[in-house]
Amino acid sequence: MALELRQHLKLTQQLIMTPQLQMSIKLLQLSRLELMDLIRQELVENPALEEIQEVVAEDQTAETSQVETSDSPVTKEVTIEEKIHDDIDWSNYIDEYNSPDRVHFETEKKDTPNFETFISSKESLKEHLLWQLLMISPTKEEEAIGSLIIGNLNKDGYLDVSIEEIASMSGSTPEKVEQFLSVMHTFDPSGVCSRNLRECLLIQAIRLGLQNTIVTDIISDHLNHLENKNYKAIAKALKTTIEDIVSAVDIIKGLEPKPGRQFSDEEPIYINPDIFVYKFEDDFVIVLNDEGIPRLRVNSLYKNSLTGRTNISDSAKDYIQDKLRSAAWLIRSIHQRQKTVYKVMESILRFQREFFEKGISYLKPMVLRDVAKDINMHESTISRVTTNKYAYTPQGIFELKYFFNSSINRIHGEAIASASVQQSIKQIINGENPKKPFSDKKISQLLKEANIDIARRTVAKYREMLKVLPSSKRKQI
Repeated sequence: MALELRQHLKLTQQLIMTPQLQMSIKLLQLSRLELMDLIRQELVENPALEEIQEVVAEDQTAETSQVETSDSPVTKEVTIEEKIHDDIDWSNYIDEYNSPDRVHFETEKKDTPNFETFISSKESLKEHLLWQLLMISPTKEEEAIGSLIIGNLNKDGYLDVSIEEIASMSGSTPEKVEQFLSVMHTFDPSGVCSRNLRECLLIQAIRLGLQNTIVTDIISDHLNHLENKNYKAIAKALKTTIEDIVSAVDIIKGLEPKPGRQFSDEEPIYINPDIFVYKFEDDFVIVLNDEGIPRLRVNSLYKNSLTGRTNISDSAKDYIQDKLRSAAWLIRSIHQRQKTVYKVMESILRFQREFFEKGISYLKPMVLRDVAKDINMHESTISRVTTNKYAYTPQGIFELKYFFNSSINRIHGEAIASASVQQSIKQIINGENPKKPFSDKKISQLLKEANIDIARRTVAKYREMLKVLPSSKRKQI
């Protein structure tokens, strides 16, 4: 069998994603802060890209102004007034200037203080406990045990390891570790270094002088009934009245289940909207948030180097062309991204105009396909645009994904958005009698009376999404 080489001509269609297309897709799904970081990185890496600096007019003590006439420009004469300050000791200055010896002027050079010295750092839980540990003047063995205990606390202030592990790591006995742990239970905040919730609450109750009371009895033996609000079972077991149990429960509610919470270093995250929607007279105005996003342009020096008479090598010319092309595509992609975001928000405003005017209860069912057809784009593009982007509206700040909801059938009339149903459930629960809260079945019946057809299981699902307890745990005595 002979082998031979042959050439065939074949015509096929193939979808290829160019680097420019990949960049455009990447920019679409970036949030505003991520876009700013990418632009700063490109400014560092691409010399053909530069930021447009806004020129700020500064006050000048003397300036020359030209007055344009029909014949020739006339330059005004500038006069500079010099004033002598009266607070200068001229006699001392003349004496030093006329002295035969060389005069040395020494200035005290001080180190500029670091910026960190002006920032007050929040004390951590471990630092607070270590300070208290050293204040009791412990022995070396106790200091080793205490350091291990503090080092094995979680963010809530609970001890994550067993007594035996602490003893093994410190080379001490479990009895000694248990003894010193009881000493550390007296540290601030109250309840710190506990091994579980029961021990944490007991330490706080005893510190309040409530030992051997109904409060400590409930914490020690009836936490499961307390969680389920089964006050009758607790009263029967402790042989007391419901009123006494309720009073004791009110005290327990005032205790701190997470002692380390006040030392948490978690900072609140503030949302900076990507889009602002304002109501102006009878219409709405959409404004993109460009604050902090650098304005870019292609560096004219590199552009002119290719068109001018400057003799540059072919490798340098290829490098400059590549960087100029990359800079131009980035600028174009950013403009295209902003234009697409604006068009998507404009489409959402057309579909959900009643929401912007009246509130969440008027949110309509909407899917990505609706907006995609409206602005002639693909659903994947709409999905990328609405990811990690927020809009400021007259009704509050919402993620763009919030406006896309599944539909819930009504008994009569058009369908309603699932977010509107959740809002209705929330309003029903907020208006219920705390002593007789509505069950999920009752809420389902009330929604049907309001022309919303929804099953009890769906009510339970939406209630859990709203982080609302069931009726048995919402009940107050």
